[in-house]
Amino acid sequence: MAKNKGVPGWHSMRKTQLVNALIKLAKDKAKQKKRNQAKSDPASPLISARVSTKPRSSKSAAVESAVAKKIRLQNEEQEKLRDIAFRSASSEAPTSDRIVLIVRDSFWMQAYWEVTKSTIQRVKVALGPNWHKSRPVLRLLRIKSRGNTNSFEELAQEIPIHGGASNWFINVKDSPSTYRIAVGYLLPGEGDTERFHLIAKSNEVLTPSSNAETDESWADITNDVEKYYSLSGGYEPNIVSHQLRSVLEEKSGQALHTTAFQNIPSLTRFSRTLNFDVDAHIVVHGSTDPFANVTIAGVPVEIESDGSFAVRMDLPNKRQVLPVIASSRDGTQRQTTVLAIERNTKVLEAMNRDLSDL
Repeated sequence: MAKNKGVPGWHSMRKTQLVNALIKLAKDKAKQKKRNQAKSDPASPLISARVSTKPRSSKSAAVESAVAKKIRLQNEEQEKLRDIAFRSASSEAPTSDRIVLIVRDSFWMQAYWEVTKSTIQRVKVALGPNWHKSRPVLRLLRIKSRGNTNSFEELAQEIPIHGGASNWFINVKDSPSTYRIAVGYLLPGEGDTERFHLIAKSNEVLTPSSNAETDESWADITNDVEKYYSLSGGYEPNIVSHQLRSVLEEKSGQALHTTAFQNIPSLTRFSRTLNFDVDAHIVVHGSTDPFANVTIAGVPVEIESDGSFAVRMDLPNKRQVLPVIASSRDGTQRQTTVLAIERNTKVLEAMNRDLSDL
């Protein structure tokens, strides 16, 4: 607004100075309007004097009030967008800062972060007057190796974020590559340079090759949480992150196997792990009158012409009770069989050996 209204030196003013300058500009315009009206009025000098010394009109005061209100609302909106502290009505406020990076496929990663209110307060104090010039950003860092032990991070992407968001999908095109992500505030420095105030850094991840088996469409992380954990570096002893594990367990509502968090020896840092999946189902079958009605746990079952029926069902890792009920067509007869089935699956600790021992 100050720029559009021609306020001199607007670019170096602070918020309070800008507000005062705009109010003063509105007052000056109102006074000039009164002077112009007095000059064009053929009344006596006494009347002109009265016009020039007349108190501010309610109309000009309303104009000034509207300008101040608009500035105040804009400042409040900017402050909300700048504050990235975690806020959710459905979950408790976090007690510490964390950010994790999850590999979705060869070209997409997902960042999830939580920043506490106390951290934002510390950032405001640290930045001082520069807080109002800062911008919250995600910095995607590509990790490159210098020999066998040394590595360095280079800035791959800088993504502006805003308050109210805690997830961001990131597109990459140079897979396979190793990445991590950082969350913080970007603020202007001297000259054209910019400074980055770091809040937290994520785990390291390795994106799979575009022609790898992992390049497929997944409906949701919760459908195969361990695959996402593996792709995001969870099985690698050098880059394992407990924050990554806790976030995936919280969001998927299921615990990962204990072996996923142990240091699994490998020939190289990014060797593939042994894939091994075991599952079980049950088949409930029987026979009855071809015209009877049969339900299993309240779900109707289709009866064949000879009265037989068979239903394949999932077998979750828990105890479940399945009432199987047969009723005659006229409802005068009813028989019930209750099946109590329990599945108790135990995953044993993985056994690993070096290639030299084979």
